[in-house]
Amino acid sequence: METIHVPISELRVGKVISEDIFANTQYPIIFKNTIISYEHLQVFFAFNITRVPVYKEGIEAQSEIKETEIVVPPEVIPTFKRVYDNSVEQFKKEFKNWEAGAKVDIAKARKIILPLLEMVLEDRTIIFDLNEYSNPKDYLYHHCVATALISSVIAQKLGYDRGITIQVAIGGLLADCGMAKIHPRIRDKKTTLTEQEFDEIYKHPIYSYNMVKDLTILKDTMKEAIFQHHERLNGSGYPKGEKIANISTFAQIIAVADVFHAMTCERVYRVKQSSFKVIEMINESEFGKFDIKVVRALIDIVADLPIGTIVELSNLEQGEVMFVNKFAPTRPLIKLSHSGEIFDLGKNRTFYISRIITNI
Repeated sequence: METIHVPISELRVGKVISEDIFANTQYPIIFKNTIISYEHLQVFFAFNITRVPVYKEGIEAQSEIKETEIVVPPEVIPTFKRVYDNSVEQFKKEFKNWEAGAKVDIAKARKIILPLLEMVLEDRTIIFDLNEYSNPKDYLYHHCVATALISSVIAQKLGYDRGITIQVAIGGLLADCGMAKIHPRIRDKKTTLTEQEFDEIYKHPIYSYNMVKDLTILKDTMKEAIFQHHERLNGSGYPKGEKIANISTFAQIIAVADVFHAMTCERVYRVKQSSFKVIEMINESEFGKFDIKVVRALIDIVADLPIGTIVELSNLEQGEVMFVNKFAPTRPLIKLSHSGEIFDLGKNRTFYISRIITNI
């Protein structure tokens, strides 16, 4: 049967692989005669495979492929974590290129984030685990990818269409690209920054904007959002100290995603915190800095706890969600597992949900 090599952009589900496919691996990542599924398309994205050998269409080609010949080893189907790790590594390479003076390649940025975006928009709960994947050493690269994903989920929750949601994700991914223009001695410093060093950090949205301003594929509204993602509605942000009327909603989406991920992650100088605790802090102690509808969208995503969800509390007690108060969704009634006692987080504000238990 005749083989043709099809670009990933033109590949369709249902095509049949005509040769074993390797990706700098000892064994094939996908075997000959595999019928391509949606999951396989994600494998190709994850391993940066640009063209795939498939059988040329035709009745004869299809009839020669027997079901018994199709072998799809389960380990090649990508988990989110595998695709995520690959994307972070690809982003890290791009960041190093920017440090060396390279221009931002928007096509590469899309390629890095789109496979993850598909998964996250299908299952928003994935964002709860992003802080678990990060580490202090490579925090910046994880942070950029995670900010993109959280931004996309917020945009989707707010009702934006797919095209805008993708643009917001790319804006979130590139919001901190200007950090590549700041000396690593300042950027990676483990002790308190001096006033002059802070001043340099505060310039990174300007550097980011300068790096993306000539990208024709990126909407001007997203370029503005990148420039403004550290502005705050009460005027306490930077680089210009803008206030409510002058700050775009897209900038606020990226800002909330940026702060949420930063506060839930382990950093060199700070331990990670619960998503539930952080969203309360953003909603309460940071009140007035962020657009309430954006914060409320993230609260709705984080605190979307069906009755019966098993959670762990900050005192290490486990329990089952019994009732969710729509006015305080992060503080439901919990039936404690060991005693059967009903625990009201709304009245016991010393405690909070530390994590959702999914592996039981």
